[in-house]
Amino acid sequence: MDMQATAWQSLHSTVTAQRDKRPLSRAGLGRIWRFAQPHRRLLRWFLLLSVITAALAVATPLLAGRVVDTIVGDADEGRVVSLALLIAGIAVAEAGFGLLARWLSARIGEGLILQLRTAVYDHVQRMPVAFFTRTRTGALVSRLNNDVLGAQRAFSNTLSGVVGNLVTLLLTLAVMLRLSWQITLLALVLLPVFVFPARRMGARLARLQREAAAHNSAMGTQMTERFSAAGATLVKLYGRPERESAEFRERAARVRDIGIRTAMVQTLFITALTLVSALALALVYGLGGFLALRGSLDAGAVVALALLITRLYAPLTSLAGARVEVMSALVSFERVFEVLDLKPLVAERPDAREVPAGPVAVEFDAVDFGYPAADKVSLASLEEVAVLDGTAGAQVLHGVSFRAEPGRMVALVGSSGAGKSTIAQLIPRLYDADGGTVRLGGVDVRDLSAASVRATLGMVTQDGHLFHESVRENLLLARPGASDADLWDALRKARLDDLMAALPEGLDTVVGERGYRLSGGERQRLTIARLLLAEPRVVVLDEATAHLDSTSEAAVQEALAEALAGRTAVVIAHRLSTVRAADQILVVEEGRIVERGTHPELLAAGGRYEELYRTQFAEEGEQCGGGAELVAQEA
Repeated sequence: MDMQATAWQSLHSTVTAQRDKRPLSRAGLGRIWRFAQPHRRLLRWFLLLSVITAALAVATPLLAGRVVDTIVGDADEGRVVSLALLIAGIAVAEAGFGLLARWLSARIGEGLILQLRTAVYDHVQRMPVAFFTRTRTGALVSRLNNDVLGAQRAFSNTLSGVVGNLVTLLLTLAVMLRLSWQITLLALVLLPVFVFPARRMGARLARLQREAAAHNSAMGTQMTERFSAAGATLVKLYGRPERESAEFRERAARVRDIGIRTAMVQTLFITALTLVSALALALVYGLGGFLALRGSLDAGAVVALALLITRLYAPLTSLAGARVEVMSALVSFERVFEVLDLKPLVAERPDAREVPAGPVAVEFDAVDFGYPAADKVSLASLEEVAVLDGTAGAQVLHGVSFRAEPGRMVALVGSSGAGKSTIAQLIPRLYDADGGTVRLGGVDVRDLSAASVRATLGMVTQDGHLFHESVRENLLLARPGASDADLWDALRKARLDDLMAALPEGLDTVVGERGYRLSGGERQRLTIARLLLAEPRVVVLDEATAHLDSTSEAAVQEALAEALAGRTAVVIAHRLSTVRAADQILVVEEGRIVERGTHPELLAAGGRYEELYRTQFAEEGEQCGGGAELVAQEA
């Protein structure tokens, strides 16, 4: 490694250490080691190879000195050839060991990445919905990417670097002191001139890189939001593209300016350190040559010292910031463990049961519920706030009790924010009730296995979420082993088979982000087809026809009729016309059931339901001209 390369390495390690300098909990070191246990055999071989490679790196300058001594002194051609062949052999061995060490490093590092990513991904999948409603998706993805890679760096780069540099430093110092203690001490005197500028420039470059990272992050956020289908539409409607372009250009220009400053600081630093390195070599050649001419030092020793000087500065400058560099790498483990230590509020019991066979009833027995405090379901670092709010949310449900008999439909109606969707989310156990009991088939949902609940219950929400995948892949989420015939049967029942058949790629048509290539009604019918494919015994519909026009609503209602036939159903509806045939209608206000009965019974009672019904149909009647007569007729 030449002096310039040493300078670059020093600058890189110092900048990284300054940029990532964060506190590390020593209590986590044992846990980190336990996490690395599956790779301990590979780690031992990796460290051994690092030591061997470091030793070989020191041997080459000594042999080069022997060659010079042989040429100047003995003039033994055979010995020169032998030494040259030995140097070549060491170079080949060093290259081979280096490749093997790199293979081991890759095996260890990629294995750790697989372990960490899988562990975090699986753990996040078990988190409650509240976790995802609070967390910034980008911050969470960063844990799976940047921090996992940082944790991998702790083993594959930092650990081997510390061991290799320490061995190289000790061997180099021992050899240099044996060759000439005077030159070695003078070389060490120049070390502060090499290290301190690296730290000062490193801190400055770290500030520039943090600023550039902030601007790049802002540009990334702007692109992510504006390049989605919904975001692009919003910009075209209200965002004034010229203003968006100006904001983006301003940030990009700032990054350009920082890039220019960074390049100049780096060049200045490397130029200065290269000069220092040249002075160090001049010192070796000057003092070494003087001593050689006086007979107190061999010419070969001067050459060996000149070659060894770079192998002295490189590990010294690296080890000078080793503690910070190690902490910066290992702290990524802390950030990953921070996510893994966040306990899911909904956990499956070890002795969880299956939902009983046969028709299934849904029962709420005096259920109370309030959404959990932020510090129970999230992390400040994932929300990008200083401190999470520890105050629990206000109680949403108060003593809710009802029973949906097998094969019957119960409808929930009421004002927005009354708690209807919360009731729906408790049935599939997206949350656990604070008080009372939610039962499926007569069994507390907390005693049931998650797989059994998923197999029993199907849910359609108002947004009709679809992944950016093909129609086939979105449907197979419900039943991975379904055949094409099963898929087409579900689409037919959802009144969507003609549309899918007309698409150029049929079932392999990609629906776009969130299903944006489909209309609202088509998207809802596709989610209903997915539900039909799952063949659940219980169906929960949360505003499944909200925000649809009359034509789309009619098509969706036909599909829903197929989905609800013969199944226990809990239906939340904003449009009361969709629940008139329900076996029981529950009116929910402020988290309480204030009325219950059939459509005619509730109209006759003249309570809250009648008020909601009259208001809604009066509004619709004004649009079509006959609403008053319709309301009177229903009453």
